[in-house]
Amino acid sequence: MSFSQHFLSLIAFSVTLATTCLFAQDEPANTKLDVQYKENGKLKMDLYYPVGKSSGHYPVVIYTHGGGWAAGSKQSATKSSMGQVVSGLTERGFCVAAVEYRLARNGNATIHDCVTDCKDALRYLAKNRDALLLDMNCVSTFGDSAGGHLAQMLLLTPKESFPGDPELASTEYRLVAGVSWYGPCDFENIDLFNHDDRADFRDRFATRILGSDAENPNKLIRYREVSPVNYLTKDSPPLLMIQGDKDTTIPVKHAYHMQQKAEAIGAPVEIMIIKNSGHNWRNVDSDMEPSREEIIDLTLEFLVEHQ
Repeated sequence: MSFSQHFLSLIAFSVTLATTCLFAQDEPANTKLDVQYKENGKLKMDLYYPVGKSSGHYPVVIYTHGGGWAAGSKQSATKSSMGQVVSGLTERGFCVAAVEYRLARNGNATIHDCVTDCKDALRYLAKNRDALLLDMNCVSTFGDSAGGHLAQMLLLTPKESFPGDPELASTEYRLVAGVSWYGPCDFENIDLFNHDDRADFRDRFATRILGSDAENPNKLIRYREVSPVNYLTKDSPPLLMIQGDKDTTIPVKHAYHMQQKAEAIGAPVEIMIIKNSGHNWRNVDSDMEPSREEIIDLTLEFLVEHQ
């Protein structure tokens, strides 16, 4: 039976999350803030641990923030729905790594660079697993919007792809599951975007994918390179995509598209479609169904189930 078919039973056993985020205070004892993982860009991450000491190593969830690859920050891990997911994960024994990555704006970086940075963050954690008390044989990914796309890329791409810092190469880890909230899976297929002129709508991401090389005649190769759907195989770790049926920023068709490929090759992909929801879980026309709280619970249960 699929994860989504367990929806009602999972909700019945969901744990009520605290109304105040666990990490609202300044630098609590269960955090390691601003850990630099990469010299290029002086990029950092924040680590959120369960309260109390462990005699072993913690399973890891890598959180990648949203913001269109051009905005946002790792501090999103302490706010709103993301803060509830992060605190829920630490309550369940996970360490959450909230990753900073270069932003694709002003021609300084591309989405390719965003992916490379996130993979280097994963490699850094693997290299320093003992010092950081991390079980790198049990790594999951989670993100929203652009971060949902990056979570998919971390989960599905081969280890050796998107090489970055040579000092972080050849590290070993095992990815076990991922959750994407309203993240795109394919930049090449214009049918997945809602617009009167869909190619132009898709190409609003062109400068973020191509940088200053936006007129490159081979741009579709670059589009394919950062499209998670192209890396899905029957041996991929389980992926849960949760998307709103009235999302005009990243249309729900992305979830159906990934599901269609998964069914064709026998890959472990689940989708959950949220009724009356736009981007960022905004109510559209009526109340969302399931609710934001239920979405958070489903996310937690999926990651716990697959650790």
